[in-house]
Amino acid sequence: MGKKFSVRGRVESVRCAIRGVAIMLRSQHNAWIHAVVSVSVLVVGGLFRLSPAEWCWLALAIMAVWTAEALNTALEILADVASPEIHPLVGKAKDVAAGAVLISAAGSVLIGLFVLGPHVLKFLYSMLHRPA
Repeated sequence: MGKKFSVRGRVESVRCAIRGVAIMLRSQHNAWIHAVVSVSVLVVGGLFRLSPAEWCWLALAIMAVWTAEALNTALEILADVASPEIHPLVGKAKDVAAGAVLISAAGSVLIGLFVLGPHVLKFLYSMLHRPA
């Protein structure tokens, strides 16, 4: 059976997880793109004073992309250790993992459009139809 529960063990687990996020940010250029987009969406959402339900959708979308990117990064690291030389099956596994990131990013863009789109259109309409 596993180790007994301890607060120290949980704190160490959180430290390891934070170190993993830092490794991802240092090694993956796409993680920086995700970071910029995530912060931008949060700022825009704040400016539009979104409802709690809208925030929930955006949080899920952001979480999905970050989770997919983290799992993709972990798979790439493990694949490189398991097969330092180029192997066709390792390449396929990496492509599938990258595809998962693409799928989550595309879904998140759709969610962003559904949530933020009406707010942006309303804002643009109000700017175009301002009294002179």
